[in-house]
Amino acid sequence: MNLIHAANELGNGSRKVCLAIGVFDGVHLGHQQIIRQTVSDAHGHDALAVVVTFDKHPNTIVAPDHVPPQIFSQSQKIRAVAALGADALLEIPFNKIFSEKSGETFIRELARDFVSLHSICVGAEFVFGHRRSGNVALLKQLGSGSELHFQVHGMAELALDGKTVSSTRIREAIRAGDLDAAGQMLGRPYAICGQVVEGDRLGRQLGFPTANLDPASLILPPNGVYAASTQCDGRLYRVALNIGTRPTVTAGPQLRVEAHLLGFSGDLYGAELEVEIGARLRDEKRFQSPAELQEQIGRDVAAVRDSE
Repeated sequence: MNLIHAANELGNGSRKVCLAIGVFDGVHLGHQQIIRQTVSDAHGHDALAVVVTFDKHPNTIVAPDHVPPQIFSQSQKIRAVAALGADALLEIPFNKIFSEKSGETFIRELARDFVSLHSICVGAEFVFGHRRSGNVALLKQLGSGSELHFQVHGMAELALDGKTVSSTRIREAIRAGDLDAAGQMLGRPYAICGQVVEGDRLGRQLGFPTANLDPASLILPPNGVYAASTQCDGRLYRVALNIGTRPTVTAGPQLRVEAHLLGFSGDLYGAELEVEIGARLRDEKRFQSPAELQEQIGRDVAAVRDSE
């Protein structure tokens, strides 16, 4: 899959293009049906399937006090879209200038730059453009006009257990620690992804070196210790994952995400690590001494090993 940052970078010439447009945080089951419809359209009309999304959540610019924590890192989103068979992903830099474009201007510019626009697929309730001026009705109006001619798919929301699958609902499940429900709505096991950053090497001093993940703006499950797993250099590793503030050794409230990869030796600084989170082993707690903490970490690691 090609990653592009402007429509005219696709270089499709006169070949038709089918678009899926959305924020697609989590690329959940509802998002997947939008993208699959687009891929199906493309296959049926000798066209290219292109997913259009943004480099950050729009609220970062238009409502900075109401930016939801993200389910996926941007790299996770890109990998999930690629796995669905899209030919390209157009990642639009969402900045103040872009936020002031009307919905109609946005679509007309896409049609101009892609040259031969065959179809657009969005969620039925999707809105876009300055002051939320774009919606399915506008797309149908533009697509059936004398100037632009493209098909429009407004995909109905997908329900699971009688409730709509949405990024908001998935965040609520993660926050509540219901990772099974989150995974069902995502259509894949829940995982967090972040860059490995420099820590204070306390884990190494305790005999359990950890990779410290930068949680950035991600939604996280409740603090505690989890059995998890990750792929690194083509090998699967079991992981003892701690999410919390480390009350035994620090006085401040800084949140840490620390992954101890069982059997791994090496340097992961600067690498991106995606960790699939499984069973929650215990709550985070304050121990009376580092030695007591060390003993408990040993038991946690054994529990992770036994979960294989």
